Amino acid sequence: MIIEDVIEFVAGLSTGQILAYFWPFFLLDMTRYLFLDFIVIIRYVPKRIFEHGRYMRARRQLYRERPLVSVIVPGKNEGKHIPRLAESLKHQTYKNIELVVVDDGSDDDTATICRELEKQGKIQCFIRNEVRGGKASAANTAFRYSKGKYVVHIDADSHLALDAVETILLPFYKDSNIGAVGGDVRVANTGKSLATQLQAIEYFKSISTGRTISSELGILRIIAGAHGAFRRDVLERLYGWDVGPGLDGDITLKIRKLGFRVVHEPMAICYTNVPETFRRLAKQRFRWDRSMVRFRVRKHRDILLPSAGFNFANFIASAENIFFNLVLDAKWWIYFVQIVVFNPSVLEYIFIINYLLYFMANVLEFVVACVLLHASLRLKDYALALFLPLVPLYTGMYLRTVRTYAYIMEFMHGASYLDKWNPWKVSRVVKKEKL
Repeated sequence: MIIEDVIEFVAGLSTGQILAYFWPFFLLDMTRYLFLDFIVIIRYVPKRIFEHGRYMRARRQLYRERPLVSVIVPGKNEGKHIPRLAESLKHQTYKNIELVVVDDGSDDDTATICRELEKQGKIQCFIRNEVRGGKASAANTAFRYSKGKYVVHIDADSHLALDAVETILLPFYKDSNIGAVGGDVRVANTGKSLATQLQAIEYFKSISTGRTISSELGILRIIAGAHGAFRRDVLERLYGWDVGPGLDGDITLKIRKLGFRVVHEPMAICYTNVPETFRRLAKQRFRWDRSMVRFRVRKHRDILLPSAGFNFANFIASAENIFFNLVLDAKWWIYFVQIVVFNPSVLEYIFIINYLLYFMANVLEFVVACVLLHASLRLKDYALALFLPLVPLYTGMYLRTVRTYAYIMEFMHGASYLDKWNPWKVSRVVKKEKL
């Protein structure tokens, strides 16, 4: 009966009413997340095939040169994950790798585990900070002790596919103006809970597909901290990472401002552990979303302003992020008030139709991700399709609520400067200098 009522309701709508009731989807989201995705992917997939010869030449050049690659891993209380990461590096197709691990003031058995791995030769350099300095400080310590021409930054709770190091290096040999390469990040603990299943779908959409598309358009704005490769000379010019949450997006913008390209390589695969409960996930996203305001709107606002060093691609990279995440987040609350106040009699129909529209959009986005990544997908990745009916509620209600709260707290209270994720002594300095 409800389905028949919905069909009858839709059949009675004029074109103007359809746009009035569902303008967020038809005027904004469909264009940005469906049409653009299809256009770019249709171009990208054949291009990838036709450029096979360039990849092979880049690979031959890589193996002729055989540069040392430093894999740096900062972390706190992540000892249980390090053996798997070290093992995945031991079996890489590319062998000239050193693993540098910095224990940032752990109070578990991380140091014991890492020292044993160092004795076994699976870690080439292990450093322990007795006093926690924060992730950026630990990454900079690892960078100082590393020796490689290329530096691959990996989160301690991650591990790599067997050809990940080789694959993430190839773009550097295709284009000498590339300063950093983002590797693909996928969920390692997919089967642990409903929260991890939904995040696995989200990562396919936002990282595997979304960052590939941004890379193709020249507006990639973030190299994931969980898996990113950098030229050593570029990092030296920047003096490493600045402290504070959001350090991965921050350093990406700094590399772009130097004039280097940043690209995403979807076939360089890293598996990372994600929060297993919605409560822990909310804390993680609260930190991530505040960082968008802190770095895009505050620290790097010069990208948006006319200046002698103005770069249109950098402007679009930041402006697009601010518009679709910050400005359009407010759009949803305006839309909600519009429907509740002016159209309360049809609220049930509007909710059901919106759900169906976004469900179908998510199905299409999942298909695009499967086409793009088919060579690297496993059976359990395809099985994630069973959870697609929940994705509109996950992204449209849960994540949006967390995001809105994060934006409000950052604008009103500068909450990122109070985050326990960073030691207070560090936060106090960056708050004073507005970093």
